Order: sequence, then C-alpha cells, then structure tokens
Amino acid sequence: MRLQGKVALITGGNVGIGRATALRFAAKGAQVMIAARDAGRAQAVVDAIAAAGGSARFVACDVRDPAQCAGAVSAAIEAYGRLDILVNNAGIILRNRSVLETSIDEWEDIFAVNSKGAFLMSKAALPHLLATKGNIVNVASYAGLVGFPGAVAYCASKGALIQLTRAMALDHARQGVRVNCVCPGSVHTPMIEAAWELYGEGAPEAWAEKHPLGRIATPEEVAAAILFLASADADFVTGVALPVDGGITAG
Repeated sequence: MRLQGKVALITGGNVGIGRATALRFAAKGAQVMIAARDAGRAQAVVDAIAAAGGSARFVACDVRDPAQCAGAVSAAIEAYGRLDILVNNAGIILRNRSVLETSIDEWEDIFAVNSKGAFLMSKAALPHLLATKGNIVNVASYAGLVGFPGAVAYCASKGALIQLTRAMALDHARQGVRVNCVCPGSVHTPMIEAAWELYGEGAPEAWAEKHPLGRIATPEEVAAAILFLASADADFVTGVALPVDGGITAG
C-alpha cells in the first residue's frame, strides 16, 4: 500500500477534506493522528478507520495555540514512534467582508488558523520530519491564487499559506523534506453547506456553474490529490501549489 509504515498527522482531520484525507491515508496503510477541536466528530472518524481495519487516534488541538500544536506532534510520536507526513488542513472562512467590513480581530483570527496554524504545526513537526525525510502538504485554496469578492481575509491568508509552502520547500529541499500544497476550488463540505444556507435558493447551482467542469469537488477528490503529494509517487515534487479546482483558475 502507498503509505504502508508511514505516520500522518492531519489537522482538521475530523470533517470535510480532512476527514476524507484521514480515511484515504488509513486505507493506504498509514497510521493516522487526527488533530482537531471537535472530539465527537474526530472520534467518529477514528472509529470508522478502526472498523475498516486501520489505525487512528485523536488529539485535541487548536492550531492557534503553540503549546497545543507541539502537544499534537508529541502525541503522534508517543503513539506511533515517528512522523512522516503533516497535513495542515485546519481552516476557517469569513464571508461577505471587504477590508472596510472586516474587523482587526476577525482578520487576526483568520490568519491565526489558516496561516499561523500551519506555521506552528510545521515548526513543531519539522524536527521529526527531518529525521524521517518526510513531507508536508498544506491545504490552501484557489482563493490564494486568484481573488474573489467578500472574503478578503480568507484570500490573503491562503495566499500567505501558498508562499509559506514555497519558502519551506526551498529551505528544506536539501534536507530531504518536501513541502507542497493543494488549492481546491469549491468542495462539498459543511463549510460550503453553511454558505449555501447564507445565500439561499439557487446557491448550489451557482457554485457549480462558476467551475468550468460544471460542478464542485467532493472531499475525496481533494484527498486523492493530497495522497499523491504525500506519497512516494511525488518524490520529485516540491514547492507546488496544485489547483484541484475544476478549471476555475485556468481562465
């Protein structure tokens, strides 16, 4: 199996893209540590992996907190003895906010999760990844490559995450650690469902229409791209921001 013998730590691994990634990694042989805030949802993923014959555990973690990030990495090492893959997936969005409508606290909170959280997790994990010649996959967004209205803090934070990916890739390439990111378009997750409730009737169709392929992604489709970047199939790939967006950034 593609990840046999590997240990993966996935932030936000209890829902959406993170959940799909945890399930896929475990199915491919990885031992998985899920770091998230919602223990109930996380335990459901752990149970699903165990029922399928895989191995997974949960550690409570708020990626805004340096101590909790370090604790999540320590939990993975204590449970499995090593760390090979870090997936920085935890993220939040604030919609319908221009610069004028975004408070300083809102701006800082978006960056604390989407950008600083990946920095803190990477800082804690890198000493172990250097030892195993492991890799990091960050979950950014097409909104880090092109803008869209009403989400200025989200767009800026995901752009920062893409640049963090590229800088880390160069810093650690000669040390044998690869760093990449995926840039999904719209994905059918609870985050999107919340947006549809906000925008009302016709929102799902409008979201699908803006993608050239005529639909939005499933979490499993993004997880497949994350698996590729995390696996030996991508051993000569680093510093990449891979759009998984149904063609939305092609125009």
